[in-house]
Amino acid sequence: MHDRRTMLATCVAGVPLAIAALAAVVATAAAVGHRHIRVYFVQGEQLAPLTRPGATALDAVRQLVAGPTRAELGRGFRTYVPASTRVRSVTIARGVATVDLSEPFATGSRDSLLARLSELVHTLTGVQGTTKVQLLVNGKAVTGRFPGVPTERPITLRLLETPNVPVPQPPQRRLPAPDPAVKAAQQQLIALGYLLADDDDGLFGPATRNGILAFQKWERLDRTGLLDSRTKTRLASARHPSPLIRRGAGRRAEILLDRQVALLIDDDRVVRTIAISSGKPSTPTPPGDYRVYAKIPRWWSVPFREWLPYALPFVGGIAFHEFGDVPAYPASHGCVRQSPTVASWTYAFAYVGMPVKVIANS
Repeated sequence: MHDRRTMLATCVAGVPLAIAALAAVVATAAAVGHRHIRVYFVQGEQLAPLTRPGATALDAVRQLVAGPTRAELGRGFRTYVPASTRVRSVTIARGVATVDLSEPFATGSRDSLLARLSELVHTLTGVQGTTKVQLLVNGKAVTGRFPGVPTERPITLRLLETPNVPVPQPPQRRLPAPDPAVKAAQQQLIALGYLLADDDDGLFGPATRNGILAFQKWERLDRTGLLDSRTKTRLASARHPSPLIRRGAGRRAEILLDRQVALLIDDDRVVRTIAISSGKPSTPTPPGDYRVYAKIPRWWSVPFREWLPYALPFVGGIAFHEFGDVPAYPASHGCVRQSPTVASWTYAFAYVGMPVKVIANS
């Protein structure tokens, strides 16, 4: 009788124990199934994370190769990892993630190679204890493919975050002698808000060229940057630019992608109109309403390994910043490039929290 009772008690007690064990297994499986990792893509000039399902380094690399979704592309996220890249293997040993990828990963332009390498290293850092990444291509270490980065040995995120070039300095150019016609044009550009009050020196330098280019863009003239006959004629009758949207008091900015200008506005009056170069077609600046979230006098671009002076980021890695090459058309990775002649002024005008509206068509 005792044995029967003991057996019965064991059986009865065994039912909830089995259920509990099964529930624990299910809960563990569910937890694993719902684990997430952070995958780093490029947004403008910086890396930015997106959440993906997964738990391992292999999961992370596969998600990286898959790239951003259509909706994420609309928010300015991009990947420079070729879609044709094949993941051969990913192993972890003593904090080093060894990633073996196919040949397309190591083929491309300077910018795209550096950006994809940064995406890979940042994505893997911290996953399964990874502190370094050793890149292999078709089973072999690569040398001399990624400019300025020694990939023949394991590399760290800190290496990529450490600047390896000096802060750029504006070139010094010899200017022509003062010209009364140039001075007259400068005074008109000052009155219209394209140049500052003391810019009427009669010298046709970078500031004047930039002001003329901004005027031509706003007036939808040919973007020559020169004081040609059409520009002179339009200057005589032009009106001061006005904001596209009235919002009342306070400083703000409107970025007009079709005209490639930015309006710096205070109390609904355009204080200055500047020429810009926004994101090129493959990496466009996303329209929308944003706010400046930081003021960074010298911002290091980790993916492209270059300096971005006077940076005013307003969404992810997308920012106003100074750049040496500011063509008359969209050419950036998504940021809003400005000439050295205006970048410091914009930086001083802006404040953290300042509204920035990016407008596709004006």
